[in-house]
Amino acid sequence: MEDVALIAQAQAWLAEDPDPDTREELARLVDTGDHTELAARFGGTLQFGTAGLRGELGAGPMRMNRSVVIRAAAGLAAYLKKQGTPHGDDTAGLVVIGYDARHKSATFAEDTAAVMTGAGLRAAVLDRPLPTPVLAFAIRHLGAVAGVEVTASHNPPRDNGYKVYLGDGSQIVPPADAEIAAEIEAVASLAAVPRPTEGWETLDDAVLDAYLARTDAVLAKDSPRTARTVYTAMHGVGKDVLLAAFARAGFPAPELVAEQAEPDPEFPTVAFPNPEEPGAMDLAFAKARETDPDLVIANDPDADRCAAAVKDGADWRMLRGDEVGALLAAHLVRRGATGTFAESIVSSSLLGRIAEKAGLPHEETLTGFKWIARVEGLRYGYEEALGYCVDPEGVRDKDGITAALLLTELASDLKADGRTLLDLLDDLAVEHGLHATDQLSVRVQDLGIIASAMRRLREQPPTELAGLRITTAEDLTRGTEKLPPTDGLRYTLDGARVVVRPSGTEPKLKCYLEVVVPVAAKSGLPEARTRAAALLERIKQDLARAAGI
Repeated sequence: MEDVALIAQAQAWLAEDPDPDTREELARLVDTGDHTELAARFGGTLQFGTAGLRGELGAGPMRMNRSVVIRAAAGLAAYLKKQGTPHGDDTAGLVVIGYDARHKSATFAEDTAAVMTGAGLRAAVLDRPLPTPVLAFAIRHLGAVAGVEVTASHNPPRDNGYKVYLGDGSQIVPPADAEIAAEIEAVASLAAVPRPTEGWETLDDAVLDAYLARTDAVLAKDSPRTARTVYTAMHGVGKDVLLAAFARAGFPAPELVAEQAEPDPEFPTVAFPNPEEPGAMDLAFAKARETDPDLVIANDPDADRCAAAVKDGADWRMLRGDEVGALLAAHLVRRGATGTFAESIVSSSLLGRIAEKAGLPHEETLTGFKWIARVEGLRYGYEEALGYCVDPEGVRDKDGITAALLLTELASDLKADGRTLLDLLDDLAVEHGLHATDQLSVRVQDLGIIASAMRRLREQPPTELAGLRITTAEDLTRGTEKLPPTDGLRYTLDGARVVVRPSGTEPKLKCYLEVVVPVAAKSGLPEARTRAAALLERIKQDLARAAGI
């Protein structure tokens, strides 16, 4: 009976699927009676949350496809109208839609525009694949009530996603996510969703020009602009916008990693198109060995993240997100920035020390820029996963283009004094203590492994890690005085900190580690780094045993 019901469910989905590609795929599964694959696709629905939607492309409610996107757009439109958004005439609320260069992204964007138009809202679509921060900028620039970006960021080629912003230019947070999810659930059938074939606007270059003009505010007037860079777009959409921003600023034109410069939804040179993944930066390093720049810069495929690498001795190494986060903070402090410096709880505590020394407010938030961007009086925000918000008045989200500009300005400043980014990191370590971070990250096929590890840590919590006593253990599902509830655990140790949480966008359990080692003088840094590395490795091993992973 279960098999009969599964086939019936698949046939009902097939009857209203508007995409010939997924219709053909699903019809084949039904015809061959592949119940295992059908069960995987119809065993539930992709859950809409604060990250919107993200999943593997394919037919069925557990995959990303046109049917799922049309329902998501209809739910968002219904939510917006219930918020009192005017509609039905020239005063209708505007929804701006952007997309990356992944498979089906342009189609999903057009479907969203059709649904918004059919619901009596105004829709405007960016005219080509562009970085996510351009969409985030456009929402506020055009006075939109919401924005949608079709992207799976740095996920594998088979994935796509659907990121939702509201009118303040920030990603959705509770309770908006649950309210939109309820409206999506209420969509009875695709036939009930009006989808005209015209009536929305295609935006021209005026929005992109305004975004580029806004990047002027990121850099100090008359600052040095001499640093030479190698740049990779990681097969994504960042190249043209970053090159235009660098030319506008007067930096030397970056040397491109040609093999990864143009958008390619297959991401042929990388297993995962994420600069943090092993091997992803190999081509960029090869280009750097050939051209000897001051800095290597990488964007992820939708260019909202920025990675950097520097020459360390005879070769090149990636800077950790926490290192770049501290460098940008120190640069902004030196430039006299005012306002709140914010970071997520999984990022380095060094930012708090830099802010405190400068007499600036500092805030910690839950993971994600949906939280960081909402900090009152925000001047600068970052999190360790290569995300930096250096111009919150322009883009209230992470922005890999403006972060690259600011980091290249800092490298130019230091170059003028005969110094490097590594020299500044040494200075920060001597001034505030060596803050060394690492991550224990476990990718799984079975999500039950993650649930089991979290349950084990809650039921049998460790009392020490690497011989360091755990002084406080917090179960973040209960929330704290400053943080809303989330599925996570935070341990404070003597001279260290650990946060454990399931990833919100990937099938991963992530454990974020930090140790702080005092340093009296620059001469003590090698010994401090050796000690920190040993401590981090022991914490990893002990934590893995405690979690059973």
